[in-house]
Amino acid sequence: MRELIGGGGYVILVYFLALNSFYALLLILSIPEIWEQTRLAEDDDFQRLMQSDALPPISLLVPAYNERATIEASVTAILTLEYRNFEVIVVNDGSKDDTLDRLREAFDLYEVPRTYPEGIATRPLRGVYRSRSRTRLVVLDKENGGKADSLNAAINASRFPLVIAVDADTLIEPDALLRLTRPFLLGRHIAAVGGTVRVANSCTVEHGRVTDARVPRRFLPGVQVVEYLRAFLFGRLGWNRLGGNLIISGAFGLFRKEDVLAIHGYRTASVVEDLDLVVRLHRYLLQRRVRYEMPFIPDPVAWTEVPESGKVLARQRERWHRGLLAAMWTYKTMLFNPRYGRVGLIAVPFYTFGEALAPLVEVLGYVITVAGLALGVVNVGFALLFMLVAWGYGMLLSLWAVVLEEASFRRYRRLGDLLRLVAFATLENFGYRQRTVWWRLKAFFTVWRYQHVWGEMTRTGFEAAGGAKARRADAQG
Repeated sequence: MRELIGGGGYVILVYFLALNSFYALLLILSIPEIWEQTRLAEDDDFQRLMQSDALPPISLLVPAYNERATIEASVTAILTLEYRNFEVIVVNDGSKDDTLDRLREAFDLYEVPRTYPEGIATRPLRGVYRSRSRTRLVVLDKENGGKADSLNAAINASRFPLVIAVDADTLIEPDALLRLTRPFLLGRHIAAVGGTVRVANSCTVEHGRVTDARVPRRFLPGVQVVEYLRAFLFGRLGWNRLGGNLIISGAFGLFRKEDVLAIHGYRTASVVEDLDLVVRLHRYLLQRRVRYEMPFIPDPVAWTEVPESGKVLARQRERWHRGLLAAMWTYKTMLFNPRYGRVGLIAVPFYTFGEALAPLVEVLGYVITVAGLALGVVNVGFALLFMLVAWGYGMLLSLWAVVLEEASFRRYRRLGDLLRLVAFATLENFGYRQRTVWWRLKAFFTVWRYQHVWGEMTRTGFEAAGGAKARRADAQG
């Protein structure tokens, strides 16, 4: 037993050292990516091209379930985005409240016959509506089937070659679509593009736009700002260089429609439909030896509210991890498979062993450290080294994410906001990290017996001057 505990401790120490070193590699790789993307965005010739008719038309897909509090403001803000040619398809997914009535009244909807083919099977439609006042707007009313089913219905109704999934409570910056389509103008096969999602809690919101970015004073939403910075600014940017981006946020991702149709749209059985879709896109294109890219671009920004209560956040993180476990199991044939190139040899192994199994390994590390100290197998120095590698290395990476934000985009211009970011990045490992490990650990016990549903949500909407309130009774994303 002593030998087992001692050997296990060293194995776990090496695991966390390797995992955090890989995160550090992503951070290093993200620096030239930020420089390149910034240079391209500021190029005068490219700026003129982005204002021309060369931009491809886009269909924005907006699933809505019980969104009465925010739907009018959200759709109005989406309709006023700075882009030449786009349409907005809102899908009322069998809402139990008066979401459809609010849409009908706000945009003067009238019913029209369905004239498009149903390429992807969905729950039955109850009606198709167009707006007399907003010609770009289409509203679908259908039986409840979940977010993935709603997106599939919107894809069926879409007219344009690019589609972007947008949550009804997501605030998109006015020029975000212009920036998001930038890779499609470079003459390469772009299967999908991801943009940055930032935390809107405590920000000032006016007319569906974030006019003053602030870092929340409360710990729970504030520490999530650091998490989002870390995930987007160097996590996904670094994967651009490695060619294996497996996550494009379901709240803000642009896809080539023909590729999405080829894999029959979103899989309704998945609880993380965005991750599942991206992995299937990789598999489909690699199997057909298509030369493609799925880049992440940091400057197109969308803002979303994050949970402010531990109960809601726990459900969200458990669901996210449950979906990751299910996806890695479903697509296990890609693991270490050279047929899938860097996706199979780097990305899928990392997300399987470095992300999916991390909560198990960390809890095992705590157990071995405590048991080893009690039995005298592990000395205090080794225990401190384990904590330094598991926590200290991660804290350093979080602080570097804050530095990267301050050196590049500087969305938070007040000294107080910067100090709060540093404080949250430092304190994240003391209590919050352990809670998220526990929430993710529960996913191992629920992954095979959970029924996928939208979940009930209660929204208060975004405040004009006081920022955004958490309004979820059950978290779906």
